[in-house]
Amino acid sequence: MEDQTKSMERIKKSDCSVIMPSHPPFIEDHSLPLSHLDTDPNLHLTFRYLRAYTSTAAPTTLDPFHVISSSLSHALTQFYPLAATLRPRPTAPHRLELWCAAGQGVPLVRASADCTLHSVNHLDDPASPLAEQLVPDPGPEEGLEHPCILQVTVFACGGFVLGAAIHHSLCDGMGGTLFFNAMAELARGATRMTVETVWERDRLLGPREPPRVDSALIDEFLRLEKGVLPYGEGVGGVARECFHVKDESLHMLKRSLSEQSGLNFTVFEALGAYIWRAKVRASGIHGEEKVKFAYSINIRRVVKAAIPDGYWGNGCVPMYVVMSAKELIERPIWETAELIKKSKSNVSDEYVRSYIDYQQLHFGDGITAGREVSGFTDWRHLGHSTVDFGWGGPVTVLPLGRNLLGSVEPCFFLPYSTASAHNKEGFKVLVTLRHSALPAFRQAMQLLSTTQHHCPTRI
Repeated sequence: MEDQTKSMERIKKSDCSVIMPSHPPFIEDHSLPLSHLDTDPNLHLTFRYLRAYTSTAAPTTLDPFHVISSSLSHALTQFYPLAATLRPRPTAPHRLELWCAAGQGVPLVRASADCTLHSVNHLDDPASPLAEQLVPDPGPEEGLEHPCILQVTVFACGGFVLGAAIHHSLCDGMGGTLFFNAMAELARGATRMTVETVWERDRLLGPREPPRVDSALIDEFLRLEKGVLPYGEGVGGVARECFHVKDESLHMLKRSLSEQSGLNFTVFEALGAYIWRAKVRASGIHGEEKVKFAYSINIRRVVKAAIPDGYWGNGCVPMYVVMSAKELIERPIWETAELIKKSKSNVSDEYVRSYIDYQQLHFGDGITAGREVSGFTDWRHLGHSTVDFGWGGPVTVLPLGRNLLGSVEPCFFLPYSTASAHNKEGFKVLVTLRHSALPAFRQAMQLLSTTQHHCPTRI
């Protein structure tokens, strides 16, 4: 609490402006439908993240707040749904739609910090309490009224942080990056955006008529529990902790798994399998309990009617690996890594269409992936670092979300800050985990970092 208070004292929020589109984007007020991926109950949340920029690549006379507010205003002529309001559909109250009306805008908070980015290690520490003060944190109702809220915090060195709180029903990470890249393009002097945005969400990713579930995997992965809310699982108190994984440790892990199996694994498959087992073992989950490894797969080029490049809605579906806790702990890690590898081939046009149709058939019935879901996502190659407002790309991109893919204990693979002088190889693993599991999980991650002395795949 003391660290949190000190962080609040270092950040001063001066005002909040509502940024309107530079010219009216429509003539009449109207509603916009969302796709059945947008209205997935697991996406009924606000996702928060930040980008940190240094002042070395641009003249210090530029005011980041002015640059951001001006480019935002012009970008909203095409991305105006970000200024709209989310509300229940009159004909289907369980689902959300967007209400677009004259006079709407995106709140933009102006703030300043009394320290330099260098003094806080360019926010390369995901556990830093300062990060929480750099991103808006709307409650559930405010998140619906203002599904996009931004904050620009200028540091004493001239660098700045752009914090974003965006409701996940509007877009995923790729859709958000499309929006921010359009803003950045205008900020660098372009007179128009290259991207031509596409809505048509209900047509492109809506249900079939009649809806049908032909993929048997859907019933294997999902179940119905009336009255159950996403992220309502009670696991007790949780904590976020960052672990550093070096390239040498990853190489040793992958080589060990390859020698045992004769297969080659990606970092996501190998490290994901290792961390998943370590989390489940450390959490003391009952052996017969079903546990799930969950991750998102981009389906923009999977569906037969390809999604246009200007589509900025949610374009991913969840994929799962399921087994009992006992199976996960007792089987060799390479077998789990192989299951993760094979699961990627489960994604097809039929899987996507069945997933959408399942949402249509059972939306009000409490769709859930169940308990003990471990959500994994790899932010190292998502394109978040391409957003350049004139100061170069961000040196740090950091998620603050604590819920992901139905999991209250998500795991992020994150790149180090490009401004970091200490960490030039490997990457960070940001884990949210129940307090009771942390000591044993720390031991497992320590064992991974000493692979020259131990083989972590045989513990």
